[in-house]
Amino acid sequence: MPLYLYSGILFYTMENAALIPNLFRSEYQKIVSVLCHLFGIHHIEIAEDIVSDTFLSASETWAIKGIPENPTAWLYTVAKNKTKNYLKRNTIFETKIVTEIKYNAPLNNPEIDIDLSEQNIADSQLAMIFTVCNPCNSDEAQIALALNLLCGFGINEISDAFLSNKEVIYKRINRAREKLKEENIKIQSPNVSEIKDRIKTVLKTIYLLYSEGYYSISQNTTLRKDLCAEAMRLAYLLIQNESTNLPETNALMALMCFHSSRFEARTAENGAIILYEDQDQSLWNQELIDRGTYFLSKSSTGNTLSKYHLEAGIAYWHTIKEDTADKWEHILELYNNLIILEYSPIAALNRTYALSKVTGKEEAIAEAEKLHLTGNHFYYSLLGNLYADLDTKKALNHFETALSLAKTIADKDVIRKNIKQLNSEN
Repeated sequence: MPLYLYSGILFYTMENAALIPNLFRSEYQKIVSVLCHLFGIHHIEIAEDIVSDTFLSASETWAIKGIPENPTAWLYTVAKNKTKNYLKRNTIFETKIVTEIKYNAPLNNPEIDIDLSEQNIADSQLAMIFTVCNPCNSDEAQIALALNLLCGFGINEISDAFLSNKEVIYKRINRAREKLKEENIKIQSPNVSEIKDRIKTVLKTIYLLYSEGYYSISQNTTLRKDLCAEAMRLAYLLIQNESTNLPETNALMALMCFHSSRFEARTAENGAIILYEDQDQSLWNQELIDRGTYFLSKSSTGNTLSKYHLEAGIAYWHTIKEDTADKWEHILELYNNLIILEYSPIAALNRTYALSKVTGKEEAIAEAEKLHLTGNHFYYSLLGNLYADLDTKKALNHFETALSLAKTIADKDVIRKNIKQLNSEN
């Protein structure tokens, strides 16, 4: 699927065969957010049922009559009609919810209005993001529910993102939904205090969404551009709102732009991974690099320094292909600050590669082996690469261990290629 840029956000052209799955990913959560905003938190499942039924109707109708000229408008119209029909025939809604909706409607338009305009979708999604990320639930529960309800993640994808099992995630999401209902949380635009308290969780949700797209395990594919595009759309939604247009929001957007700029160079036509050193720089998207630079500049206002600032800085230096000492010294310094600010084993592992470029492989090996990430194939792949010029036997042993741990076909292919190359050189 070729990508193009519009207003700083990635969108994708779609083949007809993949139209409904792509529309489901891009439009399902928008309509759900509007209906939840309209109905209230107690009726999330009803909103989801109506929208699911809308997509079922699309699948059945389009298979017989063909795809309409404007599929999105068709979905919106059908969703509106199904919602109005539900409100009319359901006694509880007619006596309670509909009365409240009509009471809040403008005097010159007392009818029920299912507003699916671009602005109301944006407003509803913003309200939903901050409603779901309510501190009445734990951070983990907030993020899991947001990924499920706002981003369309399945249980498998969320369990991969959290490195947890599916049963735990399923229970966590259900408890989080019930907690919001018990607390009678209102779906409304956040105030300044709520933004301050919840923005960290909101940004982490978007970051995890992008991360699953950038490197997906659950779908056995290296890159899922649809998820990355959705993460960027949500970040841009925050940037367009004055209250959430914060330095860390811009830093996250910069990070995603820099990474996305190399999508076309990162995978071959057969889906194989193309490592950074082998990428064709002419395929890098300069417009996205420029947009990333713009957002990174916007993120530098004020005194905020987040992990997104540091990761965006690292990603920026990777948009400079030249293998210079200055480049790797900057990257190493950014990693040093990152693991101090917010330590993670993967950040520490990535730091050791930068260390090898600055101080040599021996010191990097010593630092890497201290991490003991024995369940991670990247750990053994890195050690294999670091030992390649120093001890062939150790390098091959590490690559073989990495191969046994790797989950995706693309990762296994890269490791096999390293083993083949090492064997041919010795």
